[in-house]
Amino acid sequence: MLTIATLFPIMNPFSTAPLFISLTARLDKKARDRTALLACLYAFGILVVFLLLGAAIIDFFGISVPGIRVAGGLIISFLGFRMLFPSSSAQPSQGASLPELEIAFTPLAMPSLAGPGSISVVVTAASQIRSNHPENYVVIYAGVIVGMAATLLAALFILRTASSMARVLGPSGIDALTRIFGFLLIAIGMQFLLTGISDFFGLSHTW
Repeated sequence: MLTIATLFPIMNPFSTAPLFISLTARLDKKARDRTALLACLYAFGILVVFLLLGAAIIDFFGISVPGIRVAGGLIISFLGFRMLFPSSSAQPSQGASLPELEIAFTPLAMPSLAGPGSISVVVTAASQIRSNHPENYVVIYAGVIVGMAATLLAALFILRTASSMARVLGPSGIDALTRIFGFLLIAIGMQFLLTGISDFFGLSHTW
């Protein structure tokens, strides 16, 4: 549940829905559904890779866990501010003529679903799991992967029903949901930042 609660606001498939509608406007329903499925599968693969290799990346570059938390908090907060105060010039790009596979991987899978915020959360989670639970990290990894799969299943449902949802919510409804998720992201990012700073000074005192 913690994985879902953390990743879902960062992915914010509601904000991806208008882009998905724009990019697949000229496709039939079967092609739209296939594109949504491919985008979620690609995003899942990206996040799993960063989860499994996150500890190795940290060890290779000599990055501390507090440093990753602070960096992740800054990235998440920045994304939250962009969602809460969107630029008036930011409009979904028109690209219905792009190949289906290209649309699924980018921009839908990356950076819309598996963007910098989601990746930073996964890498941070990997470092925390390996450092705090070295004896049963495999079981915890499996739980996190299940949580990521559940999150992307919810994203798949939202994307597949994007056309109907857009008609029901309208531009103002989608904008309101995006701003709500933006506020939640800012709160999550600030918590990451404060935790990282607290851990850093705690490690400094032990030295």
